Amino acid sequence: MQQIIATWRDSLHIVLDIYERKRGSIKIFFPLLFLFFVALNIACYWWAIYTAFPFYMQTHEASHYIKLQLPVGLLGALFDSLSFFVTIWIIKRALASTKTSEYVFHLSLDLVIAILATLWVLFVFSFGGWLISLWESVPEQLSERGNKYTSRAMQAIQDPTGQENAKNIYFGLIMGISAALPTCLHLGLFISSIVQKIRLTLFPSKSVDSDSKKEKAIE
Repeated sequence: MQQIIATWRDSLHIVLDIYERKRGSIKIFFPLLFLFFVALNIACYWWAIYTAFPFYMQTHEASHYIKLQLPVGLLGALFDSLSFFVTIWIIKRALASTKTSEYVFHLSLDLVIAILATLWVLFVFSFGGWLISLWESVPEQLSERGNKYTSRAMQAIQDPTGQENAKNIYFGLIMGISAALPTCLHLGLFISSIVQKIRLTLFPSKSVDSDSKKEKAIE
């Protein structure tokens, strides 16, 4: 297991080095990052709409959902951009740790970000829908919209197999793609480390030859 963790560390270190070398000025990087997450959140929003609730666009509320993409994109990007830098800080702390338990603990903090992202999605749809109601001159109570989406979330937890609840869960998962990117990166690197360990165990000679060729290529 220690060898897997060591390989995982090395891979994460390489990713962090690439980020720090390629990032450039934060004044340029942050706006580009923010715009990327705006586009990603809007794309996920329409993906979720057309795969889970396509009939929404065939009702009189279609214009409401078209307008809702703006607060969804902007507020979602705000959370994702800030959580991106929190993730970078977590990675640095993890790589600086000396114990395996500390390393794993730091990276598991991404799960906390994922939970916060779920709560943020509920807030975005509640607050965003409230803003749209003001725009459409049919103001609603923010608390009522909040209770509406919270109730849907609770129903989905209590009965995840229900048809509508399953659609709501699917919708939430799609909307959480952008916030799940760091977790996916960590899992991907961890799985890659396991695969490398298995390859070294099953084909030690081929692995040594491959490493030797890489060293010669570098020279």
